[in-house]
Amino acid sequence: MAGVLIVVVARFITAVRGLWDGVAPTDEQRIYFANHASHGDFVLIWTVLPRRMRFATRPVAGSDYWLKSRLRWFIGCDVFNAVLIDRERVSRANDPIRIMTDVLDQGLSLIVFPEGTRNATEARLLPFKSGLYHLAKARTDVPLVPVWIDNLNRVMPKGEFVPIPLICTVTFGAPLRLAAAERKQDFLARAEQALLALSPKATAP
Repeated sequence: MAGVLIVVVARFITAVRGLWDGVAPTDEQRIYFANHASHGDFVLIWTVLPRRMRFATRPVAGSDYWLKSRLRWFIGCDVFNAVLIDRERVSRANDPIRIMTDVLDQGLSLIVFPEGTRNATEARLLPFKSGLYHLAKARTDVPLVPVWIDNLNRVMPKGEFVPIPLICTVTFGAPLRLAAAERKQDFLARAEQALLALSPKATAP
């Protein structure tokens, strides 16, 4: 019930549209990788997925943020069934790649944010962390779908608590796979370019 309410509110505030450009909304297992400018990013992706796909798709999120309060814990864990990852190496007890592959082995899809943290800079993307490469290498049979989320950082600017109603889009691009013997830096550069190609600045005339 809470999930339905959040979807309704997200649609009301953002009038979000899902644009399937290069891939169809099918039940195929996938790893969705997206730009990260707001804590609501995975909410919008989840909102535009067809209902049958939502409950087979789990967002990957930082435990340091989503376990800070009971409300965050409820939204992240109970509503969205997020896969919580410890982003701090010194305190990490479990391998994040192992945690994510265990979820993939259950036949579920994932939503990941390869920048590793929210992008609060003027750059369109922060450099990708190596996790996306290691995940692609660990499960070469699962396609990786780039997802560009546009405008959400303006709906809920950092430090603000009242959202500003603005139209948002979530654009899904053509899937990628790790090529045989492809080097980490080459794969990450290719993934970054696939994601940037979906941004409005890249597609504007």
